[in-house]
Amino acid sequence: MTAVAHVLHEGYARADGVASTVGLIQDGDHVVVVDPGMVADRAMILDPMEQLGVAPVSVTDVVISHHHPDHTVNIALFPPARVHDHWAIYERDQWTDRPAENAAVSQHVRLMETPGHTPQDITTLVDTADGVVAFTHLWWYEGIEGDRRATDLDSLFRHRERVLQLADLIVPGHGPAFEVSR
Repeated sequence: MTAVAHVLHEGYARADGVASTVGLIQDGDHVVVVDPGMVADRAMILDPMEQLGVAPVSVTDVVISHHHPDHTVNIALFPPARVHDHWAIYERDQWTDRPAENAAVSQHVRLMETPGHTPQDITTLVDTADGVVAFTHLWWYEGIEGDRRATDLDSLFRHRERVLQLADLIVPGHGPAFEVSR
């Protein structure tokens, strides 16, 4: 048995607006939302969840790739969930320190530290029946060469190489998923 990964909302970064790509992972009893950030309307997150038969209260975990509001602003849609970031897990009033590198969210979902866009970026790796899916902000969208907002381009490019060695499908921060060609 492996996890199933879905894209709830395909993000974008345009002159007329910005929205994060929002993911949902089902792994046994774990329901994980990745980057519940800015969208034009919260229904763009909640309606696809409803179509999958997933209620917001059933979300067990939320992973945020980094602390920019366009990736975090809708965390409160999932009040009972544990929140994972680059250095801790937050649950109710508990803050549990832990590094993200190789941290397991569930049996088939793990985190990888991938600084570059920000010093605190992480990538969520999901083992699925079709291969490894990487939810990441190492790319805004397919084909982007650099990152005009990156804090460390050398680190970003190094971590892209790490992810490309592991992933079969990349789900970037602001665009459609794309397959890794080797």
